[in-house]
Amino acid sequence: QLQLVESGGGLVQPGGSLRLSCEASGFTLDYYIIGWFRQAPGNEREGLSCISTSGGTRKYTDSVVGRSAIFRDNAKNTAYLQMYNLKPEDTAIYYCAVRYSTEFNACVLNREDFESWGQGTQVTVSA
Repeated sequence: QLQLVESGGGLVQPGGSLRLSCEASGFTLDYYIIGWFRQAPGNEREGLSCISTSGGTRKYTDSVVGRSAIFRDNAKNTAYLQMYNLKPEDTAIYYCAVRYSTEFNACVLNREDFESWGQGTQVTVSA
């Protein structure tokens, strides 16, 4: 079965850092675009970052650009989102998602375009 499992969430102080992981099983990540999203209660799901199958194209939304980094390790079948200088407004459930692609440098951040999702990991930024 195609499965994605997020991990690495938890409680962190403002200004701190966190690394989120997304481990895939039942398939190989090589031909999938990877996206990271988050959703706070009452808010829409927000696309944060994506990485192309080649790893050569990365995109970041304005809310996290400059203080986050997305990367992938295909050998481990795992993707990551490293976040820095976390703020209380970063508090949300964070999800990873994948979309099959034959375009090596394609990168998308529309939730409707992703076919598989993890169950999410909670990130809470508070003193």
